[in-house]
Amino acid sequence: MATYDNTARDYVRGRMAEPATNQGLPEREPSRDFEVVEGRGLDARVRQGVSPQFMARVKAVVAVAALVIALGIVRVALSAATVSTLKASQSIESDIEQAQDLEAELRAERSVLGSSSRIERIATQNYGMSLATSTETITIGDASQGSTSSDQATASSDGDAAQASDSGDSAAAES
Repeated sequence: MATYDNTARDYVRGRMAEPATNQGLPEREPSRDFEVVEGRGLDARVRQGVSPQFMARVKAVVAVAALVIALGIVRVALSAATVSTLKASQSIESDIEQAQDLEAELRAERSVLGSSSRIERIATQNYGMSLATSTETITIGDASQGSTSSDQATASSDGDAAQASDSGDSAAAES
């Protein structure tokens, strides 16, 4: 059995050693159990991976989808902004209508409350006032008249000035 010492080593190197008993036989080439054929096999496409054209198309589709989604979001945002603006506008319009109605009511009330017949009636009934039947006229004379008459004229003119300012205040209040 000593002849088989290098058989495994020779087999690996591609040489097949013959046993010592077959020394007279012709030498045969070592046979391989399988052959390696290089080239394209069935799984060559799998090993190759995804083609660059396919990846470019996938990227284009993803970009278009992202663009459509972005445009949709912008459209929804604009619609929401429009709706909120319309609601605010409606609210402001209703406030304006209420203010105009209140203004009309206040004008009517001011007209009723400021009428001279109503004021005369309240003054007569509640305060016992009446319209003057006669008017008195005071004429201011020369400076040569006595100091008593000038004091009376001054007091009279102060009273007229006070009445004029009261009527001016009531005229400003009416407008």
